[in-house]
Amino acid sequence: MKRVFLFIQPYKLAIIIALFFMLTELVVELWQPLLMAKIIDEGIMKKDMETVQLWGSFMVGLSFIAFLSGILNSFYAAHVSQSYGYDVRSFLFEKVQAFSFADFNKFSSASLITRMTNDVTQLQNTLFMSLRIMMRAPLLIIGGLVMAFVVHVKLALILAVVVPLLFFFLVYLMNKGGELFRKVQEKLDIVNSVMQENLAGMKLIRAFLRRNHETDRFLDANKQLMKQTTYVLRLMEVTMPILLLLMNVSILGVLWIGSIELNAGGAQVGEIVAIVNYATRITSALSVFTFIIMAFSRAKASADRITEVLDTEVILIDCVDALHEGPQSGSIAFQNVSFRYPGTQEYVLKDIHFTIQPGEVVAILGATGSGKTTLFQLIPRLYDVTEGAIMVDGKDVREYSQEALREAIGFVPQEAFLFTGTVKENILWGKETATMDELIEAAQDAQIHETIMKLPHAYETKIGQRGVNLSGGQKQRMAIARALVRKPKILMLDDSTSALDLKTEAKLLMALKKYTCTTLIITQKISTAMQADKILLLQEGEISAQGNHETLLKESSLYLRIWESQNGKGESYVETAK
Repeated sequence: MKRVFLFIQPYKLAIIIALFFMLTELVVELWQPLLMAKIIDEGIMKKDMETVQLWGSFMVGLSFIAFLSGILNSFYAAHVSQSYGYDVRSFLFEKVQAFSFADFNKFSSASLITRMTNDVTQLQNTLFMSLRIMMRAPLLIIGGLVMAFVVHVKLALILAVVVPLLFFFLVYLMNKGGELFRKVQEKLDIVNSVMQENLAGMKLIRAFLRRNHETDRFLDANKQLMKQTTYVLRLMEVTMPILLLLMNVSILGVLWIGSIELNAGGAQVGEIVAIVNYATRITSALSVFTFIIMAFSRAKASADRITEVLDTEVILIDCVDALHEGPQSGSIAFQNVSFRYPGTQEYVLKDIHFTIQPGEVVAILGATGSGKTTLFQLIPRLYDVTEGAIMVDGKDVREYSQEALREAIGFVPQEAFLFTGTVKENILWGKETATMDELIEAAQDAQIHETIMKLPHAYETKIGQRGVNLSGGQKQRMAIARALVRKPKILMLDDSTSALDLKTEAKLLMALKKYTCTTLIITQKISTAMQADKILLLQEGEISAQGNHETLLKESSLYLRIWESQNGKGESYVETAK
């Protein structure tokens, strides 16, 4: 928990002020039983109403001060906790933004969402309650015991025996609860994961009539969460009956011994009332400890989970003297590149070697799992190579800063991803400073402008989450426009024309020729590959052939079979892949 509470440091002054008002409120509460004893012994027992009125007025005045102190304490406690939560969430989000793809593999999306929302909220609430009542409770117990000894030593000894036993019992439960609440948060991760997958795949669920299956899957995850939470809460709640039993026994002991002392002249009525009053206040403070235990146990579990993210070492970092000017021409060279994903032993790419000249169009073909997308991901350093080097404009990609390198690349992933917002905002996502003319030009070249103009509000039309109100082809063309608007030096299309008809795809490829950039296209279509200057044929992570269409027809039997299968002259591509 130490790591996450370092974020409190900027708010030291506000914390001190909050604690000052909390202590003021506490001091008033500890003095009230003494004043009450004075009113009973010197006023009521002696029938002196002036004394009752004097000290009664004094108690009312102190109560008003305590009331104001409580309000101000709540104000500053809320300020600290809300600001703290904002800072932790912001830092976590920035940390996650810096993650490489390999770092993301350590945490599921649902888990990261839970950590940045539910777990931070747990810490935020714990901090607020610490400044408001949690620190007040132990101080009230200690202060109550001290004041009890001031009033009557013999009667206070009863409380001095019982209270420490209960305190250590509660501390034990807090440590035990921390472990159990961590499991609760893990169960919550699973529930969030099921919900996230269900909402993302709703269309598929409906199409395959898997509603009942998904409902059962969610109910199972939800039931596991309920069982774990119920078990922990039951364990925590058992403390209250034990606590009340022992404290009530101690109060009975105070009354019994107090009556003996009263008869013997060793105690006054006011003193006994004061001790009982302190015992009652200590009981209420200890009862708050049940809540404190649950809050701190949850906070400890949440802090550990947040610390896991904070302590994650970002694998991809810029070198000390990284170049802040990106590639200008767009030449690419793979020099004996091999790659395996972190934590695995099997190579996805093996000894890849090829060169692409500036402005060339290169098509990459290969069966599913041959390593095409992985090859793409290495160029903008979404992963670093395991062996070999990737040169862009004659420099190793690791020599560029990640920002400079990626600013020169227009990347269109296999799954076109759109954000909630307008069409204009989604395209400008590629280049925020682009003018409206540049935006329209990119949309026209991506063959999406006419479609956009038919939308209700053209470029100001709102797009649903993930582009739910657009077709697959429309989303692909929108994503291509987003890449083109930045006028990249290297354009990378990862099977980004799969949903386009041949006519639209041909227009798109023709429009791309006016861009002075190196273009790489992952495709399954021979018709697309034929228009490229060079074709790379991947097979099981290795380049089995490279050259233009005519060359590969003569030199590669695999390429010939693919071409024949797509032209209705041979076995299918599926059989070829086998």
